[in-house]
Amino acid sequence: MNPHLILPVGTQVVTRVAVKNSAVGATRGQLNSPSKSAPYETLCLQGAVGVIVKAPTDDSHAYRVRLTNDKEVTLRRHEFSIRKHFQKEGLQLSEDLLTELNLYDHVIYRCVVGSRAFGLDDENSDIDRRGIYLPPAVLHWSLYGIPEQLENQETQECYWELQKFIILALKANPNVLECLYTPLVETATPLAEELLAIRDIFLSKLVYQTYNGYVMSQFKKMEQDFRTKGAVRLKHAMHLIRLLLSGITVLKEGFVPVKVEEYRQQLLAIRRDEMPWEEVTAWRLSLHQEFDAAFANTNLPERPDYEAANEFLIKARQSRVDSKGNRE
Repeated sequence: MNPHLILPVGTQVVTRVAVKNSAVGATRGQLNSPSKSAPYETLCLQGAVGVIVKAPTDDSHAYRVRLTNDKEVTLRRHEFSIRKHFQKEGLQLSEDLLTELNLYDHVIYRCVVGSRAFGLDDENSDIDRRGIYLPPAVLHWSLYGIPEQLENQETQECYWELQKFIILALKANPNVLECLYTPLVETATPLAEELLAIRDIFLSKLVYQTYNGYVMSQFKKMEQDFRTKGAVRLKHAMHLIRLLLSGITVLKEGFVPVKVEEYRQQLLAIRRDEMPWEEVTAWRLSLHQEFDAAFANTNLPERPDYEAANEFLIKARQSRVDSKGNRE
């Protein structure tokens, strides 16, 4: 629950307290007990369903909630839950259980991406670690399931669950594809090595649509910022140009280039604001044309090899089960 988020009118909620109307006024049944001698009416049972009909302007005031019997009660944010969230309670792994399981122990692949992998880092660059984790089979079979990714903002780490990672790779997600081709690999189990050996199954013409679409949408926002504010995020612009260069190489040569060498100085010139914005834009447009030509002549298949990816995922899942069907 985010207590600072103001919920809109119309949101269905479930009450966490009972509300009773006694001779001395309305009280919360779980928070106060009305006088034994005073008659009271139960306006709202704990667990009742209602809808917000009036929302406060800030999180220090109360909501007005209309119940199914058309009665209205006043509740503060901690006294009710959003109905769809209430229904999911108990079906999600608790933070305590996640800590106890320590899913980071199940990381099978850990690599460094970002500026350090590209060769575009400086003294202020973070170390961005990404990778894959493969949890025990019993967690997949359980009622609770598993998180799609493990993320630690403090250490700049993110590990995708294997199936999520594979699906993103099949969609030609640039961040995920770069994980498979970065030269900076810190951890790779035998299973991860197998995946690296067949990483070309994820390369297809989808790279053209995915990379191009992202760059176009981001540059549109940048050009608007340049017109209205006279400034853009230069580091982001640098990486967008790098992404186009990468996509062209993927279509032409069938691998994902990560470490920048030939264009390093030009890319750093963008980040250092040494290249005029008009020149950056002209470079981008010429790269789009080169991307088009590469797409027209590429030998990559229309789609990635879904069958091979599926076979690997099943094998990986089976590796987490012993002959008796238990966790290894």
